[in-house]
Amino acid sequence: MISRRDFLQVSMAASALVGASGFGNWSRLAAQQALTQDQLLEFDTFGNLTLIHITDIHAQLMPIYFREPEVNLGIGAAKGQMPHITGADFRRFYGIEDGSPSAYALTYDDFSSLARTYGRVGGMDRVANVVNAIRADRPDALLLDGGDTWHGSYTCHHTEGQDVVNVMNALKPDAMTFHWEFTLGTDRVTELVESLPFASLGQNIFDAEWDEPAELFKPYKFFERGGVKVAVIGQAFPYMPIANPGWMFPEFSFGIREENMQAMVDEVRAEGAEVVVVLSHNGFDVDKKMAGRVTGIDVILSGHTHDALPEPVLVEQTYVIASGSNGKFVSRVDLDIRDGRMMGLKHKLIPIFSDVIAPDPQVTALINAQREPHIDQLREVIGRTADDALLYRRGNFNGTWDDLICDALISERDADIAMSPGVRWGPSILPGQEITREDIWNVTSMSYGAAYRTEMTGEFLHVVLEDVGDNLFNPDPYYQQGGDMVRVGGLGYRIDVTKPQGSRISDMTLLKTGEQIDPAKNYVVAGWASVNEGTEGPQIWDVVENHIRKLGTVNVTPNTSVEVVGA
Repeated sequence: MISRRDFLQVSMAASALVGASGFGNWSRLAAQQALTQDQLLEFDTFGNLTLIHITDIHAQLMPIYFREPEVNLGIGAAKGQMPHITGADFRRFYGIEDGSPSAYALTYDDFSSLARTYGRVGGMDRVANVVNAIRADRPDALLLDGGDTWHGSYTCHHTEGQDVVNVMNALKPDAMTFHWEFTLGTDRVTELVESLPFASLGQNIFDAEWDEPAELFKPYKFFERGGVKVAVIGQAFPYMPIANPGWMFPEFSFGIREENMQAMVDEVRAEGAEVVVVLSHNGFDVDKKMAGRVTGIDVILSGHTHDALPEPVLVEQTYVIASGSNGKFVSRVDLDIRDGRMMGLKHKLIPIFSDVIAPDPQVTALINAQREPHIDQLREVIGRTADDALLYRRGNFNGTWDDLICDALISERDADIAMSPGVRWGPSILPGQEITREDIWNVTSMSYGAAYRTEMTGEFLHVVLEDVGDNLFNPDPYYQQGGDMVRVGGLGYRIDVTKPQGSRISDMTLLKTGEQIDPAKNYVVAGWASVNEGTEGPQIWDVVENHIRKLGTVNVTPNTSVEVVGA
C-alpha cells in the first residue's frame, strides 16, 4: 500500500484538481478561451484496473449551474476535516487559485461571475463522452453509480424514473446502489430493478418481515477486469424509513449493518477477491467511520452528502472517494493490483464543463427523446431572478431557493411559519435568469410533495428543530441520519452545534412580531415533504409556481434568522 505522501505525488502527476497540477495553467488558458476537453481528461494510465464513479445525479440529464455549499460544518472528530472545509479555506488546502476553473467547480465564492465565465456543468451526454474516453483508454473499466439517480426532475417524476433509466442504460453501468429511488414505491422499484441490465447492490437491504437479505438486491458482485478479480459491495442509504416515508417501501429494512459488511468483505476475500470496492450511499462521515472499523476494504466510493473532493481521504488502509453530485463530476480511479493486494492508486476528479466537453450525440438524441413529450411544460417561463439574486440550495442552514420556498408556503398557505426539508439536491439559478417550470421542479420534485398546513405548539417546534439538529450534528456519524438542517421561514432561532440533543436550540422568535415563541401557544405552520402517510395539500411545485408568478421578479433578502454558535 502506498503512503499518503506517495499518493499525493502520484495524484499531482496525474493532474488531479489541485493547484500545481494544472489549475493555475487552466485559469490562464480559460481566460484565453483555450481550455480543452483533452486537458480535462488528461490522465497517465496507471496499474491494471480502472473505476469510474458517478453519484447523486438526481435526474439532471441537462447541463445546469450548481453552487457548492458555503457552510458544511464538521462535528467532533470531523471538525476542520474534509469535506467540512469550504470557500477560501478549501482553496488554500488544495492550492487552488482564486478565479480558476477549480475555484468555480469546487467552491462557492464569486459564483455568479465565475458561472458566466465558465458556463454550465454536467449533462449526461457530456458524462457519457467522458466515460467513453476513459473506456477508450481502459476498455474494461468499471462504471459504478452511487445512487440518487432516479429522482429529482419533472420528467423523472412524470415517467416514474424511466427517462433516467433509459439514459443511464446507454452509459452501460456495471452496478449501482440506491436511496431516493425507493420513494418511487416498492412496486415501481421492483419493476425497474428487474429490468436493469446491470447489478443492483445493497448488502444492507433486507426483507423487513424475515430480517434476511432482500432477494431483489445482491450484496456484492464479482468482476474480472484487467486480470484482477474485483468484488464490488453495495451499501444503500441506511436510514430510509427515517429520512423518507417508510410506508412507501414497507417490505424493506436498511441500517448500516456494519457486522454484515465485515462478513461480506470476509466472504469475498475468501472467494478470491484481490480488491474490494464498496459502492456506498452512506454519506462521507459515515463512510469514514466504516472505513476505520471494517477491515479489508480497499476503496469506498462515497455518495449521499454530495461532497466533491479532489483527493481521496485515507482512513487506515481504505481510500474514501467523493465524486460530487448532479452530474457535475466524474471520478476516475486507477489501481495497481498485484499478488492480491492494492499496491498503488491514482485518482482524478473530472469537472464536467458543459461548454468544453463535447456531448455524445447518441445520448443527446436519447435525452431529447425523453424530454420531447414534456418540452412545452418544461420551458414555460414562470418568472425571473432580479439582477442581484442568486438562487441556490446547499449549506447546513439555509439557501436562497429554500428561502423562496418558505416565502411561498407562508404566502400561499397563509401561515405564520414555514418549514422546508434540508435536502441537498437542486441546481442554481443565476441573477437575471429566467425561471422555468423545469427549474421549479428541479428543487421540488418528489413523490410526496403535498404542502400541508397545520398547527404546532411552540414546544413541538422546538422538538422538531432539536430532532433534526441531532440528525445533522450528532458527533457520532452513525447517528447522522438526515440531510442538512430543516429550513424555516417566519422563525428565527439560535443553535449551538456543540451541545447535546435537547440543548442546541434556543431564542426561538416569531419574525413577524419579534416575540419569543411561546411553548404553549399554537402557530400555523406550512411545510412539505412530510413522511406521514395521507398528508393533504396542494403540491409544492404548484405552490412555488403560483408565488413566483405573482412576484414576477424574484429578489433575495439575506437570511440572518439563524444564529450559529460553536462552529
